[in-house]
Amino acid sequence: MAQLLQGDALTELQKLPDAIAQAVIADPPYFNVLENESWDTQWPTADAYLAWCESWVAEAMRVLRPDGLAFIFGQLGKREHAFLHLMSNLARQHQFHDLIIWDRAVGYDERRDSFTPQYEMVLVLRKSDHVKFNKDAVRIPYDAKTIETYLKDKRYKDMDARRAHLDAGKFATNILRVPSLKGISKEKVGHPSQKPIDLISKLIACSTDEGDLVLDPFLGSGTTAAAAESLNRQWIGIERDPAYIQMIQSRLSSL
Repeated sequence: MAQLLQGDALTELQKLPDAIAQAVIADPPYFNVLENESWDTQWPTADAYLAWCESWVAEAMRVLRPDGLAFIFGQLGKREHAFLHLMSNLARQHQFHDLIIWDRAVGYDERRDSFTPQYEMVLVLRKSDHVKFNKDAVRIPYDAKTIETYLKDKRYKDMDARRAHLDAGKFATNILRVPSLKGISKEKVGHPSQKPIDLISKLIACSTDEGDLVLDPFLGSGTTAAAAESLNRQWIGIERDPAYIQMIQSRLSSL
């Protein structure tokens, strides 16, 4: 299944059946962070934004399978802290699973009176204590020199098992270092908050198997769909902006 739905995220989510998605990848508006984008500044107050988020998250969690995971992106603005309150509210309403830090590798929006921010957050929610999660799918390869050094450690008695682990790579932590996209990147398609496909692919790979369904309520530039296609996953994406719909269709047609 590959399905692109044009419409409002909450409205379209309400039309979907219960428990069909193995993973939800959601990169919603952050609220007054991208101040030049009307879709990020459409709520009159932070409370209105929080209420909207709680509504669509409730629907997304309904669509999620019992052993699935929901990944919800968020970011703090110059002094905006709505996502802190949103994480707190959602963790009370649903089961908290993890908080992932996306290390963008380079800073952005430099400030004069505080540290230059270099990260965004991904709140991970679940519906039960038993979730599908594959740590092996997101191992980070060791280079040959590091493997050679580690094999000299005499504390390990079973060197075959040690080598097998080193060859497989180290387990990823919940700080994912993936460089953000720059304007000259070949991957860039014109969306102001486009996420790297490597980042989204890691989230899909660790939480789903081939053939599983991935849901993205805010498809934007189409990164989740492109990642799902490359990993042989089914996907449903929702996007209301006709310009972004055209962007998604163009991007997918070139795969």
